[in-house]
Amino acid sequence: MFNNVAIENSKILIIGYGNTLRGDDGVGYKIAETIKQWHYENITSLPVHQLTPDLAENLSQVDTVIFIDAVPLTDIKKAKLEIKTISINNKSNNLAHHNNPEQLLSLTQAIYQKVPKAYWILVPGFNFNFSEELSPITQKYVNSTLKKIKDILSIK
Repeated sequence: MFNNVAIENSKILIIGYGNTLRGDDGVGYKIAETIKQWHYENITSLPVHQLTPDLAENLSQVDTVIFIDAVPLTDIKKAKLEIKTISINNKSNNLAHHNNPEQLLSLTQAIYQKVPKAYWILVPGFNFNFSEELSPITQKYVNSTLKKIKDILSIK
């Protein structure tokens, strides 16, 4: 599904995003906060509330980027952690309020003529009501997401 990244020779950016006041929507943000505590020299972790065009500069300076976000689900039986390899999206030019990782990669290519290897991790979310807490189901996916990121980056 994905190739491991040679962490020793790479600059890596992890962007976890979502609204921390809307329950499970904040799971990407919270995972990025946890990764900040890893203290690897060549890994930068950015917890942000949304993807904005100014992040293109950060993407232009790294070899690999991992985006982490919640994906809304209603059926627990369909819940699974999704990991996608992504690339630029030439079909969309809408870089307004709500951006997705492909659009941000496209902007990075257009401005800086560079696109890092990119992954998008989608963590199942069930509760998007006003809350600063993750639902118990989504909370269970936090550790498996951290493990998958370590696998991608070949970290023990």
